[in-house]
Amino acid sequence: MKPVLSVIGTGYLGATHAACMSSLGFTVIGIDNDAAKVAQLSRGELPFYEPDLENLLRAEIASGRLTFTTDFSAALSADVHFVCVGTPQMENSLAADLTYVRGAITALAPHLKSGALVVGKSTVPVGTAQALAAQLSVSAPHADLAWNPEFLREGFAIEDTLRPNRLVVGVTNDRAEEILKEVYAPILELGTPWIRADLPTSELVKVAANSFLATKISFINAMAEICEAAGGDVTILAEAIGYDPRIGNKFLQAGIGFGGGCLPKDIRAFMARAEELGAQQALEFLREIDAINMRARARVIDVVRSMLTSDLTLYKIAVLGAAFKPESDDVRDSPALDIAAQLHAAGALVTIHDPKAMASAGKRFPSLNFAESAQDCVSGADIVLHLTEWREYREIDPVHFKTLVKTPLIIDGRNALDRKKWVAAGWTFHALGRKN
Repeated sequence: MKPVLSVIGTGYLGATHAACMSSLGFTVIGIDNDAAKVAQLSRGELPFYEPDLENLLRAEIASGRLTFTTDFSAALSADVHFVCVGTPQMENSLAADLTYVRGAITALAPHLKSGALVVGKSTVPVGTAQALAAQLSVSAPHADLAWNPEFLREGFAIEDTLRPNRLVVGVTNDRAEEILKEVYAPILELGTPWIRADLPTSELVKVAANSFLATKISFINAMAEICEAAGGDVTILAEAIGYDPRIGNKFLQAGIGFGGGCLPKDIRAFMARAEELGAQQALEFLREIDAINMRARARVIDVVRSMLTSDLTLYKIAVLGAAFKPESDDVRDSPALDIAAQLHAAGALVTIHDPKAMASAGKRFPSLNFAESAQDCVSGADIVLHLTEWREYREIDPVHFKTLVKTPLIIDGRNALDRKKWVAAGWTFHALGRKN
């Protein structure tokens, strides 16, 4: 008989994990203290955008295997409990805020049956799992704790849950590993690599992976700065070094840098934790990675001023993209939205369009203007900024769009548009790290 699962926290990670595990045939109880979110999920509606996930959610609710509640006592019927709450960056600090993780364990502990396994999936500073295990040893000594980091890519969450490129579990005994192997048996049957680790190593895997990806992105953006200064072309440079199997071509697309709810706050929290451990020198390079990333945004604003004037007051600027990446409505630390807000603060008349992130962007910056379509967004614009590489934007007809703008100037902040096509249509085209 399959174990019953609970998922504590039903945000992006928790809702995805709950629906996907239900699709594998498990009975899953999603628990969250946000009554409005629970009601929305119970209706089969997502509070965020993720391709195909809402259809899966509705199917699993209809199956009867997946339910949501605000009542933590519902966890009494579950055998394995996945903790999927957020760990945002603390105010006035680089460190991660562990309030929600600690709160979840505290609320869950009285409702754990004998032999229950609590499995952390949240991204936490190294040492957190051991501290939580010590907490459980007092409040629920009959339960065990393991750590199983998530590696979800927004836009590919279902694939990354059901067909991950690896499963990492931090455990302190064989029994915990065997329980997790039973839970993940359908995924392991696909040949997914299984990595058993101790608790600290399992926590480090996620932040180490994100730090490496952030480093790769900032590296190519640093090369873009050099290319602009030297008259080179970063896209050709990236292609050339990407053929080296030791380097690879992924995450080598120069542009306005990384954002979202993971990479920025994870590398900052990693630096903060290293300092607490007395190992801050080991991660000092991450400060420059963060600085390069933020500088990429400032460079776009400098280019706007160079193509218009230093005083941007009353210039109409069209921004295509608000989400930090395509196939997502996530605007947390979005480079696109940050650039738009800074241009607005400089006095420009900024209008934004995004296929999915209009509502979330509007909540974040209600003073900005939003257009219902890309065509409306660029109408009468003095300059167009392409800042999130949605397929819709890559397929724009530059000949038609030239008839809509006041001046055919465009900055490709993602190096994703067909430059030859836009130039042939009569646009002045600028892309970061390329000859312009």
